[in-house]
Amino acid sequence: MGARAWALLLVLCGTIFLEGADIAMMAVAIPSIRSDLGLATDTAAWVMSAYVLGYAGFTLLGGRAADLLGRRRMFLLWLAVFLVFSGLGGFATEGWMLVVARFVTGVSSAFMTPAALSLITTSYEEGPRRNKALLVFAGTGAGGFSLGLVIGGLLTALGWRWVFFAPVLMAAALLLAAFRLIPRRPVPPPTGHGFDLLGALTAAGAMLLAAYTVVRLEHGLDAWRSTTASALGALLLGAAFVGVERRAANPLVRLGILRTGPVVRADLGALLFVGAFFGFQFVVTLYLQELRGWSSVQTAIALVIMGCDAVLAPTLTPRLVARFGNVRVIVGGFLLAVLAYGLFLPVGMDWPYLAMFPTLIIAGTAFALAYGPLTIAATDGVAESEQGLAGGLLHTATQFGSAIGISAVTAVYGLALGEAGGSAPEARLSAFRTALTVPVVMVVLGLAISLLSVRAVRRASQVSSVNASQTSANPAQRSGGMASPK
Repeated sequence: MGARAWALLLVLCGTIFLEGADIAMMAVAIPSIRSDLGLATDTAAWVMSAYVLGYAGFTLLGGRAADLLGRRRMFLLWLAVFLVFSGLGGFATEGWMLVVARFVTGVSSAFMTPAALSLITTSYEEGPRRNKALLVFAGTGAGGFSLGLVIGGLLTALGWRWVFFAPVLMAAALLLAAFRLIPRRPVPPPTGHGFDLLGALTAAGAMLLAAYTVVRLEHGLDAWRSTTASALGALLLGAAFVGVERRAANPLVRLGILRTGPVVRADLGALLFVGAFFGFQFVVTLYLQELRGWSSVQTAIALVIMGCDAVLAPTLTPRLVARFGNVRVIVGGFLLAVLAYGLFLPVGMDWPYLAMFPTLIIAGTAFALAYGPLTIAATDGVAESEQGLAGGLLHTATQFGSAIGISAVTAVYGLALGEAGGSAPEARLSAFRTALTVPVVMVVLGLAISLLSVRAVRRASQVSSVNASQTSANPAQRSGGMASPK
């Protein structure tokens, strides 16, 4: 790639780095924010949940909007919105101000990130060049989260408001560079009769309620009526959305893409893999801080090794994909994840860091092997006019995956602690071990799905070989359907 192509890729990767770092920094800063503003426990939880709701609720709409309204336009507009509301969050004096700021920041990410991904898939031709760009993009996002833990700890020591102001500075630099580097392209006219507004409203409503249901899972059996009601509402709106899309002249989502096997398997695999990764990281953070008494900075530095994927994804993974194929590398990533999380199951009360190190570095390597190729699989073979939609589906899956992973381990931990009948260190350690089974189960399920992809690729290869041999053996097919006279 030339210098300008690399510069464009760095700008687009900067946004996914910004998003990952923003989430991680906020997770580290929440205790200080809660203490300084005197927030109630439920308000502090909503500061984190509001971002997830905004992101997961509008990612599908954001991806399609990039296709229909222009990828450059959506990217620049929502990056600017991200900048403004991140800055407003830094000036907040009440809990509700932070909740609103984080919700709008999540919505802006829901439009900005799929636009960035679709800009990559439409700016670099399909093949090794695009694959490398996507692997760099995926690795940068994970590296942003891992480095964000350390950066968040350092900024929080200076003052939690810097956790909001630092992304403003980075977003401003990216916005200026994006204006110069992202080329202007004409937006193709819609093929139907305008924008599918009803589809957009039902999709956003269904996703918001589904995300709220997932967030509610962390409360276990408490207020189960509210959780059940939101789940039913999400199902009803989802059914309404499908009905609207079947009748729409210009649907927001072409339902046929949901019947594309490789895309669906990649999205499900990404949901399970990312959910397991963030769920595991959340449990380990609680273990180190609540049970071992480590500071936020110590914990962040301990976990930063998981960010090795930021180096491995653009260097090692492309070589493995070129040699073994995309699907086999995904399987390898899931196998490593099963090994990594399984090694941590017998965690002890006073494990030294060296005992944790193998799990942490294997988990980071697994992310490097699986996530980038899953991104490629989720967009590979999709028409250019639907690249934003494919990106939206992928990021919807990853956001729901992270929410499910964190909520599930939280719920399991709470239930296990309740059964242990106390909050003694031994009881909490037992609850942590039980919660660690959640990421193990998720990656085992993801491994099963990825093995189905291996089977599908093998079957397609066999069919292709049979057709090729039949064609070479049949002179009528070689001559366009007419047998040559003897």
